[in-house]
Amino acid sequence: MAVYCNSAPFSCKAWRNRDPTPLSALFPTRLFSLLQPPFSFHPNRLKLSTCRWDKVASAVVSEESAVGSSSSGTDVFNLTYLEGNSWLWDISGVRVLVDPILVGNLDFGIPWLYDAAKKFLKNFELTDLPQVDCLLITQSLDDHCHLKTLKPLSEMSPNLRVIATPNAKSLLDPLFRNVTYLEPGQESEVEAANGSKVRIQATAGPVLGPPWQRPENGYLVISPQGQLTLYYEPHCVYNKDFLEKEHADIVITPVIKQLLPNFTLVSGQEDAVQLAKLLHAKFIVPMKNGDLDSKGFLASIVQGEGTIESFKELLSKELPDAKTLEPTPGEPLQIPPP
Repeated sequence: MAVYCNSAPFSCKAWRNRDPTPLSALFPTRLFSLLQPPFSFHPNRLKLSTCRWDKVASAVVSEESAVGSSSSGTDVFNLTYLEGNSWLWDISGVRVLVDPILVGNLDFGIPWLYDAAKKFLKNFELTDLPQVDCLLITQSLDDHCHLKTLKPLSEMSPNLRVIATPNAKSLLDPLFRNVTYLEPGQESEVEAANGSKVRIQATAGPVLGPPWQRPENGYLVISPQGQLTLYYEPHCVYNKDFLEKEHADIVITPVIKQLLPNFTLVSGQEDAVQLAKLLHAKFIVPMKNGDLDSKGFLASIVQGEGTIESFKELLSKELPDAKTLEPTPGEPLQIPPP
């Protein structure tokens, strides 16, 4: 049953009567302006493109190596980048799968216009995932809510806990039975088998349709003992008024802009610096969500602007004590409390 969370104190009730704006209203703006318990797979390995990736990534998903459990007294984030907008987070034993693209390419259903494949994790499959406690979806379009991945995932585990933007309701309701839709400002709790719990609060992300369209989501993720907070939004688009009362120790954000003629697809650079400054971030984890093997007309006209090095230079002037931690695809990036 889909669940929709109301405002504070964030009680939940069955969501039946309200439907989001149809995706058909989103597609012209975004794409053609773009011209039971948690499921358990193989916990001892991730099959990646080389033996090196096998060795490194197996440390992330092994049950024996789950670090930073709440019983240790210290919260730890282990962040594994799966390329594109996809992540696997281990937060003191709570595993969260974010915007996964693990089956086939990313093509928005129009491969003649855009078709993209991962560069490094070419052999990563759904069955290589460890036990996961929650699926987290930020946006309703294919580069975040990837149906070629989510359909077989739901067949493996229809009762998987899902937290998502309400904009994805028409896509997720037919697939999963345990979905919580969060509007900006609402939150929900995820509990792992080891008893660790994390809180996930939705924030306002980009508006991908007409101005009256509800925004997509970013998220604040609070560790079990409240020692660390992570902020994630994959377009570097945020509501300043909403975030100025928040803080995040870790910010995951794109820092390289992706531009079409007269249109910004993904922001970064100075906007990412201001985001980190706004949240008083101590660690910035830059993501290269445009760094894919892509083809098609749309891919040919998208241009990148800036580099990670130019971002670091800008950051050093505004937030000199913050550290930039670059993730390597498939390799766990561990962040303990500062």
